[in-house]
Amino acid sequence: MATKKSGGLGRGLGSILPEVDIDVTMGNNATVTTSVATIPLDKIEANPFQPRKEFDEAALKDLSDSIVQQGVITPITVRKMPGGKYQIIAGERRWRASQMAGLKDIPAYIRVATDGQMMEMALVENIQRENLNAMEIAFSYSALIEECKLSHEELSKRVGKDRSTITNYLRLLNLPSETQIALNEEKITMAHARCLVNVTDIEEHRSVLRAIIDRGLSVRQTEQMVKDLNKPKTSYSRKKSDDLPELQAAGRSALKQRLQSEVDIVRSRRGKGTITIHYNNDSDFERLMKLINK
Repeated sequence: MATKKSGGLGRGLGSILPEVDIDVTMGNNATVTTSVATIPLDKIEANPFQPRKEFDEAALKDLSDSIVQQGVITPITVRKMPGGKYQIIAGERRWRASQMAGLKDIPAYIRVATDGQMMEMALVENIQRENLNAMEIAFSYSALIEECKLSHEELSKRVGKDRSTITNYLRLLNLPSETQIALNEEKITMAHARCLVNVTDIEEHRSVLRAIIDRGLSVRQTEQMVKDLNKPKTSYSRKKSDDLPELQAAGRSALKQRLQSEVDIVRSRRGKGTITIHYNNDSDFERLMKLINK
């Protein structure tokens, strides 16, 4: 009778599908073989649940050169499919690099898994072992929660991360698409994105995003900019920037566009008011002065 080996949650694939001493041909109750098989590369297909959709060609070439010299050191993991085919659970980069290296076969562990287990293993393996960017991790966490019916606590244990870390990544999914794209393309960092989560006004959000990208704001400068935006304005008999007459509202928008900085306008009931132009540092102040003096 097969005996499960002990293993803790959050320690990799073994925590989700523990190894047992059985043969893969035993049927749907089988989980994993304990030996490594050598499988022809043309009998293997990619994982449809792979969260990473793009592979760095230069990095694949480096891995391929290493495989030519040393072979595949770490076996890939596959599941057995009908018709003598196999589907990758983990190790798609090694499989692709082996093809580039001209190999005919590759060492592999063979598991039997349902589609749900397949998705869970692929997502967890990628989160733990691949250099995914922040948005890929966020989408992977969301997929695990929705498709594998995991609670945040269960997900925290699966991937070995604090619940607060899980929450911070999931909050990225609430960002506007242009901010997600900027993060995905590494124009902003995860820390910048966490600041932007707190800017819910879409116009202000875009303004801060442009400032980060165009002026190279640091995370600390971004935090201060967001803090200033969220600061309650001093109240007296006046109209706020978001409740101005058409003339002042249009002027504020024109100034923001012209200066590429946050602009606040307050106006009293008698028509008097102030215009406040925000800047982030001395160089930003010099930039604004040059624009104003043109």
